[in-house]
Amino acid sequence: MTQEDNIEHAVPTRRQWFGLATLATGLGMIVLDGTIVGVALPRIISDLGLDITAAQWVNSLYAVLLAALLLSTGKLADRWGRKRLFLTGLIVLVAGSLVAAASGSSSPLIGARAIQAVGAAFIMPSTLSTVNAVFRGKYRAVAFGVWGAVISGAAAVGPLAGGALTQWASWHWIFLVNLPLGGLVLLAAIFTVDETKGEKQRRGADVDGALLSAIGFGALVFAIIEGPKLGWWTPTSEMVVFGWTWPTTAAVSPVPVAFAVAIVAIGLFVIWEQHRENVQRSALLDLGLFNFPTFSWGNLTAAMVAVGEFAIIFVLPLYLVNALGLSVMSSGLVLAAMAIGAFVAGAAARHVAARFGAPGTVLVGLGLEVLGVLILVVIIQNDTAGWIVALPLTLYGLGLGLASAQLTGTVLRDIQVDVSGQGSATQSTVRQIGTALGTAFAGATLSVSLAFTLPAALDDAGISGNTADQIADATRESAGTAITKLSAQGDKGPLGEDTSTAVDALTTGFANATRWTLGVAMVFLLLGLLGAIRVRVVANRADNAH
Repeated sequence: MTQEDNIEHAVPTRRQWFGLATLATGLGMIVLDGTIVGVALPRIISDLGLDITAAQWVNSLYAVLLAALLLSTGKLADRWGRKRLFLTGLIVLVAGSLVAAASGSSSPLIGARAIQAVGAAFIMPSTLSTVNAVFRGKYRAVAFGVWGAVISGAAAVGPLAGGALTQWASWHWIFLVNLPLGGLVLLAAIFTVDETKGEKQRRGADVDGALLSAIGFGALVFAIIEGPKLGWWTPTSEMVVFGWTWPTTAAVSPVPVAFAVAIVAIGLFVIWEQHRENVQRSALLDLGLFNFPTFSWGNLTAAMVAVGEFAIIFVLPLYLVNALGLSVMSSGLVLAAMAIGAFVAGAAARHVAARFGAPGTVLVGLGLEVLGVLILVVIIQNDTAGWIVALPLTLYGLGLGLASAQLTGTVLRDIQVDVSGQGSATQSTVRQIGTALGTAFAGATLSVSLAFTLPAALDDAGISGNTADQIADATRESAGTAITKLSAQGDKGPLGEDTSTAVDALTTGFANATRWTLGVAMVFLLLGLLGAIRVRVVANRADNAH
């Protein structure tokens, strides 16, 4: 009997189950850091005076750097040891959280998010590849179910935790909470998590591949985020980098240049990784993994779903606080409806999978997600009650829990243990690219939509002229925060007695833009649904072949 067979039939020890809980908690910290900022973002924008682009970077830089680093750290985890990298990542994440909590302006906060991302990039591939190596057979399916449920649950709990901490303490506490939590996970990991490494190691470090992937993915997200501000083709504002200015008189804006850089860098990355494989040198990305249809189609599905899911997480808190006028805590409670649905679905996912299979469960989940978002698009207005918004979010959360819990296991079902670090890192990278693009697409769609919906709503209310244009621009730049400030000014504001009329018009315009943004999110979820159909087809074909 081979070592693989022994692992396949081994019953996990109690220590290993505790280790799974520890890894899942560490993973939860990462996902929480990616979502907890969303509901606190309106308060952060107000306190630090951020514009919509800076707000997107606070949300997106975390995901951008994760996407850029995960392939490298996944490979490092296989070489250096997954437990060792997990512990290192926890220390870096806690350090970044401390810097973020102490930030008093946008630059230190964005820098701190970068430090957090480096720590998260160490942690994430270590968790999934360790689970993949330690748990096999029927126990592996249960472990993957826990891993997926933690992702969906933490993503949904983030807004509630962010709302509670921001409302009752301050937004700084959404980062400070990582200090005690990180310390406990670090201590538990030392005693409960097994050290594992990849068995097959080739010579060399793929530095060029790391640089190309970081440049490619970073340039892509930069272009989408900065497009509304800098101009999609013709420059509409200056860009200053290290004292060097890209002027508005230039022939093109930096955005199409960034898109071109992204295409070239990602293309060269794929070519370079194939070359590394041909010469039998260590490579960041094992392109052979994509020979497994479940892996390639599953990753495409995961990317589309992540874009849709995180577009929703970005735009809804802004709508709830700025258009509906809810408090940060009330907004968190509305968004917690996702958590309720996700936890219920996460607990039931194994039973649903027993009936429909894992790929079928992903299909059911994505169908519920699309239906939930469609209902949101229909019901959202400037005066929709918060509890009415929560109802379709519960349905959406049910789908989120079912899809997330089973998609991970489906993607990695055919991947061997000795390359599980690369497999899990690739899958995590795809999710993080989707996460970053989700925030970027949501911010870009919201900004472009507001440029049309706000002036139209003000004009319909009989308010026009330079003052109206200035208020519309300020509302768009502040991602809606200016609505709250204008409402607080009352008749003493620049519009005098027309202030309440203008506020109603602005909230109407913001609600309309939110619907457009949710519509874009739904398109990506539909693409994910189509991908999931293909995953089910190839998975059934593989099962029948055996």
